Parts: sequence; C-alpha cells; structure tokens
Amino acid sequence: YVMLLTLSPYTPTYRDRVSPPGVMIRPYLNGFTIAFNVSQPSTWQPYVDSMHHFLAAYDDKVQEEKNIECVSGQYFIQGDNESEEKKACQFKRSLLQNCSGIEDPTFGYSKGQPCILLKMNRIIGYRPGAGVPVSVDCKVQKGNESNLRSVDFYPANGTFDLMYYPYYGKITHVNYTSPLVAMHFTDVKKNYLVPIQCSLNGKGIINDVNSDRFLGRIIFTLRIGK
Repeated sequence: YVMLLTLSPYTPTYRDRVSPPGVMIRPYLNGFTIAFNVSQPSTWQPYVDSMHHFLAAYDDKVQEEKNIECVSGQYFIQGDNESEEKKACQFKRSLLQNCSGIEDPTFGYSKGQPCILLKMNRIIGYRPGAGVPVSVDCKVQKGNESNLRSVDFYPANGTFDLMYYPYYGKITHVNYTSPLVAMHFTDVKKNYLVPIQCSLNGKGIINDVNSDRFLGRIIFTLRIGK
C-alpha cells in the first residue's frame, strides 16, 4: 500500500522500455489482408463502414468543438502540473483530403484505389523525431516492386506533425486525438496478392526488427480484384 502511494496516476514511473512507437492500420477487420472486388460492393463495404466509424471522432465540427488550433511544426508542451487537464490539438478528417471520406464516401474502394490509415501508438511524454516530423513510406515487402506503382500520402507531406506531441495520458489529455497519415494506393497490380510494408522514418525510430512487425512499421497484404 505504501509503495502504491508513491506511484503517479498520470505518468508511468519507468518508460524506458516502451519507446520507440509501434503502428497500426485502419481499417482492420479480419487480419492484415485487405481483399475485395471492385465490381462487388458487398466485398468492400465493410472496409468503408469501418473507416467511417473510426473517423467519426475526427469530424471537423467535432474537432472544432473539443480541441484547439495549434502551431504547426513545434511540440505542444503544457506546463509541469501533472494533474492539470491538458488541451488537445485539432486533427480534422478534412486534412486527409482524398482519403477523408468527405468527397468520396467510399474512400477509393469503389474505384480499386483504397485508402488505409496509419496511426502511431500513444506513448506518454514521447516526442517523436527529435524535433523533425516523422514521415511514412510504403513499398512492396516481398516480390516485384512494380506491383505497387503509386501511393499518395495525406496530409500531403505524409508526416506526423510535432504539434500533436507529447501525449500526457488519458486522465488529463481527455480529448486527445491521435494524428493520422492516410495512404492512398492509387495504382496496385490487380488480381494479385501484394504484400506491402509501410514504415515510420525519423530520428530515434526503429523499423527493422524482424521479430516485431509492428515496431515502427506494419506489413499487410492488398488484393484488389476487378
């Protein structure tokens, strides 16, 4: 009981074993294979529904009501009082442009050009990139590189802006919304299993540990039928 009294409810005592971050994708339904046929809406509609559900918290109006506009390109550091409620920066789904689901409510799936969202795991106090935004790139994980001919990233530079860090924990950072990078796969070989690896790049990032497919990178498979 005495030992428990020494623990902070806001920040873990030891955080040296949780950095650097892992990543995850959306939509995530039944594993890391996203497979559908463009001509059969029933095969891609579950992915679309999952995307809309996930992005509901990112609606522009929701973000404007709950969070504040922040200064891009610098960490948003908020005082030393651990118990003080922290403000959160707006991340509007409109920032995802062609992958926002606003102009194209099917997120490209109806055209065989699916959008996939990438998010970093939350780590209390972590400042990714050591002052330089962490970026994302994607490539064919195994096989012919020409199977993946084009990927667009949103926001346009494919980075996680520094203003969303550090994260102060769910107790005080109650409205925190994790930043996203959208990957728009506009030209992928059809009717073929294409394994793709998307990785974080930046100072302090580790993305080459073979025993951990989520540390700084994620591997998934696209199969887009006609």
